[in-house]
Amino acid sequence: MVGRRPLGRSFGWLRAAYAVSAYGSGLGFGALPLVAVLVAHAGPAEVSALSAVGPAVGALIAVPLAPWVEFRRKRRVMITMDLARCAAMASIPVAYALGLLGFVQLLAVSAVVAAAKIAFNAASGAYLKALLRPDDMLVANARLESTNWSSIVVGPPLGGAAIGLFGPVVTVAADAVSYLLSALGLTAIRGQEDVPRKTGGSPVRAGALLDGWRHILGHPALRPLWLNQMAVAGLVMATEPLLAVLLLRRLGLPPWQYGLAFAAPCLGGLIGSRLARRAVARFGRDRVLRTAGTLRACWLVGLALVRPGVLGLATVMAVESAIIVTMSLYSPVLAAYRLEHTPAHLVSRTLTAWAIGQQAAVAVLTALGGLLADATGPRTALAVAGVLALATPLLLPRRDRTPHPLSEPSVGHS
Repeated sequence: MVGRRPLGRSFGWLRAAYAVSAYGSGLGFGALPLVAVLVAHAGPAEVSALSAVGPAVGALIAVPLAPWVEFRRKRRVMITMDLARCAAMASIPVAYALGLLGFVQLLAVSAVVAAAKIAFNAASGAYLKALLRPDDMLVANARLESTNWSSIVVGPPLGGAAIGLFGPVVTVAADAVSYLLSALGLTAIRGQEDVPRKTGGSPVRAGALLDGWRHILGHPALRPLWLNQMAVAGLVMATEPLLAVLLLRRLGLPPWQYGLAFAAPCLGGLIGSRLARRAVARFGRDRVLRTAGTLRACWLVGLALVRPGVLGLATVMAVESAIIVTMSLYSPVLAAYRLEHTPAHLVSRTLTAWAIGQQAAVAVLTALGGLLADATGPRTALAVAGVLALATPLLLPRRDRTPHPLSEPSVGHS
């Protein structure tokens, strides 16, 4: 059957480590905004600042990390980043227990986690490219995408229940433990990873910091795909703190319903990710990227129509379901395409540059959304984000004129 192709024991451990981390993050979905709203009594501007300033600072920290990641053993980098995220998240329940938890600490934790996430994902992408054959990339990315969405199906309802019973800091602690378990899972992968060879000069030279952006901007298809991804991701993520304020404070939804509103639609992520390879085989990669990339931007405006009660909850679920089905179909195809068209010695820097651009877009648009919500209300800000999203398909490439995917040898594993 499609999607059941064995990818080896090493990928199995990599996916298991990813899964435990993803399930922990699913349990703590929106944990920092929830802590800010329910513990620190933050308003729309502060919640948006938490979702914007922390990731923006994290993106700046990640810039010099890119060449460092490129020339290190990737599995060791992933373990280090997991441990860094564990320590950062664990500091929140410790400070809360001591009565020392403040908004500044939440900002600092957000920055550390954001930087570590960028470095981890860059290392894992390079590790995956070295671990598997090119024709396995779509299957592997689809399986990771499916794992991610399944974690969100299970995690937020349980997290909402845990918040109702024990308070929001409990889910933060669970997220911290998940990073530790992920690091332990990565240590179980057997085989010695080769140290990547430097391509000349110091890995921290100024030029090395920009190599990832040079590759993206110089590639005729990656460039528009990156610009589109920044716009869509920024607008979608800008709605998260606005919805938290609207649903939790304005409409009075209990935490478990808030979690359910985002968890149930994630079943669509399982559908989309499992259809990715079939869709590419039937319609072609370019058509899937254009069609799914267009459809995922059409639904966001519906969040402005949310009303109190069951109807409002159903509206959120319907809109999120439509976004998630198309997004989960699009994402693994994009991820596989990006790896195929990036030389092995540039993967970490390219993925870091991609993530930094996306993170910066999320930060800027989230901050602007918070300011707009403060001035006009969260519902108006959600409507503006939805209308802007309708224009993002214009950034997608019209057709693929790129050469055949790069076939140079990648970093080996013995």
